[in-house]
Amino acid sequence: MNRVRAALYLDFDNVFSGLYKLDPDVAIHFAEDPGGWLRRLAATATTDGERRWLVLRCYLNPAGWVYRTGPSEEQPRLYFSKFRPFFVRAGFDVIDCPRYSSTKNAADIRIVVDAVDALSADTRYDEFVIASGDSDMTPLLQRLRRSDRRTMIVSPADAAEAFTAIADQVLDSQHLLALVQGESVDLDDDTDSEVEDEFDEQLAAADGVPPTAGQGEAYEAFRSILTEEYARASEPLNMASLASRLRTQLGHSVSDSNWFGFGSFARAVGSLALPDLRMSQHLLWDTSRHPAPTAAIAAPRVALPDPVERLVDQVELPRMPQHWWPALYRTLAEYARSQRFNLTQCTSWVRDQLREQGLPVSRNAVGFVVRGTSYGGCPLHRQPAPAADEIATAFVANVLSRADAAEVTFSDEEIATVRAWLGAPPDGGTEQAGR
Repeated sequence: MNRVRAALYLDFDNVFSGLYKLDPDVAIHFAEDPGGWLRRLAATATTDGERRWLVLRCYLNPAGWVYRTGPSEEQPRLYFSKFRPFFVRAGFDVIDCPRYSSTKNAADIRIVVDAVDALSADTRYDEFVIASGDSDMTPLLQRLRRSDRRTMIVSPADAAEAFTAIADQVLDSQHLLALVQGESVDLDDDTDSEVEDEFDEQLAAADGVPPTAGQGEAYEAFRSILTEEYARASEPLNMASLASRLRTQLGHSVSDSNWFGFGSFARAVGSLALPDLRMSQHLLWDTSRHPAPTAAIAAPRVALPDPVERLVDQVELPRMPQHWWPALYRTLAEYARSQRFNLTQCTSWVRDQLREQGLPVSRNAVGFVVRGTSYGGCPLHRQPAPAADEIATAFVANVLSRADAAEVTFSDEEIATVRAWLGAPPDGGTEQAGR
């Protein structure tokens, strides 16, 4: 069996802090069980065989910290040093990187030096995995490319295009959260093609399912709930909404077992052998009772005002009609109000809700807004849940902040145009939030 000789360099402060802004629970799981996501990463987005980790380095500031998000009798700060033993036990070489100044530690330069040293080592490393969203390391990726080495970026933030464009693979926040939670990491989330053939192939690959898959009380509860939902459905069932409801009803048994050993919701559903079952990427239905769903709505090519067009080019703002933005904020607010936050579920659920309204917003676009809202100071996991206006204000502030960091300058009139197009409340001001 071919193995890819790989080196992983993790800027802990950068990745953990970014994840913590998006989903504190998942960030802590990332830090307390590095061995779990490391094993899954070994087989993620690679075509030449699993990665063999020859180098595992974690660069961590032991005095670093984040504020705890919930009420607690403990100290309000969560220190990174708490997580050091977990990485040591997972086989990482943990390198302490205290701050050299009030804003900068030595992690990025240490990663650059160590990776360049590895290029001249006796062992040839096939792939370098850089876990950081720090675009200061763009020259490192350029150097690795010149040496004909494959590169992967793992980043919880919307890293600069100049950084991500050089890499062979990019795992963004949505992929990273899915990886940590043991969910399927789909690098092509926005395809609208039917996946029935792929689903059939997955079910045929029974040799890949552990012998114990599907056993236990939780699986029987899953069987009972889903069979009843399927039998009483009067129309095709939305996969994302159904999976979300089941997660809520069945609790940790779903994530702890990764869908009862089947690895995905679709495979777990297929294991039930429901009569006349048919599935697409978004829906499941009974061919004897339900008409086949119509094809997905195609997103229109929309003309944008000049300052908004510049944001699309410079910060990868999703290209969407003006009236889509308020609907997206309202749907995000509804999700935050009604469900426990999970980024993977959130992007699927919101996308599917919007498509039912005739707005074909992609999962990537939803994820972009969720990340912008979080980095703008209004995370969806906040309690009480944010309202649509709060989401819009935080997101637009973050977009303008990113534009400023990318040296995209706007006049006051152009800022007003951007705010109007993106649906920011008129009293939101122009104050910019940091990433």
